[in-house]
Amino acid sequence: MDIVDALSEPFMLEMFKTFDLNVNGVTLHGCAGGEGTPLLLLHGHPQTHAIWHRVAPGLKDHFHVVMVDLRGYGHSSKPPGDVEHETYSKRVMALDLVALMTAFGFERFAVLAHDRGARVAHRLCLDHPERVERAMFLDIAPTLDMYERTNRAFASAYFHWFMLIQPAPLPERLIEANPRAWIDGVMGNRHAGLAPFSDEALEAYREAMALPGTAHAMCEDYRAANTIDPRHDRLDRDAGHRIQCPLRVLWGEHGVIEKLFDPMALWQACALEVSGRALPCGHYLPEERPDDIIDEALTFFNASAGAV
Repeated sequence: MDIVDALSEPFMLEMFKTFDLNVNGVTLHGCAGGEGTPLLLLHGHPQTHAIWHRVAPGLKDHFHVVMVDLRGYGHSSKPPGDVEHETYSKRVMALDLVALMTAFGFERFAVLAHDRGARVAHRLCLDHPERVERAMFLDIAPTLDMYERTNRAFASAYFHWFMLIQPAPLPERLIEANPRAWIDGVMGNRHAGLAPFSDEALEAYREAMALPGTAHAMCEDYRAANTIDPRHDRLDRDAGHRIQCPLRVLWGEHGVIEKLFDPMALWQACALEVSGRALPCGHYLPEERPDDIIDEALTFFNASAGAV
């Protein structure tokens, strides 16, 4: 296990120790630190573990926090995709995280995940129920339901779901032509525009988006979500498999999930124990409502510690 000694994380994450760990055939980059039970934090598209810069400092006195760039994102490895898109299936990405937490010595842990990271966390909970103590998903409905219920309103609001799944290399070339425009356009076209994001965070996302291989990896993540991932999800549903651990779901009241889906009902069909609510924000909960996320995490995840 290779943990970088230098505290090189930007802005408020400088209090955490950077790591680069070789697990499951890839190198995962992130940072970790704090005291208490282990808590894995996962980011979404088109961001990196930097999304937690307003949340993680408020958790480090209560949890051993592990923040990581998913494979294909940030400074983690970006292996080439394959015909079946298995390399970026949520099953393989979940295996990355199991291996990561094992490398840290954590056999059981909690998960707090946003957007794409929450989709990986969903698969993690299903494939490795013995590893996940509790899970909190931010601003998603189940992938299978979102695709199966696609209509004009959803396709218009989440146009990138349908652009990124197009055959390579067209979407990759469009993004690589101006990575900054992709970051600013996709993130800035949500409820609050670019106002919720610090200048440092935006620059981190822009720089990561411009790294070689990122556009391809990101597209493969979405291609997998349109092909192999729904097949895995459908097999689980047909077999009656559900998330075993307590699940908390939060979403933005000004976002697409609130407007077009019933997240509580959809997640209750996927998990044995679900609670949740909307927060007064858009899609980017960790950066729009960090204090609420900290409070929710302290309450929900500490309930696990008190019960064990």
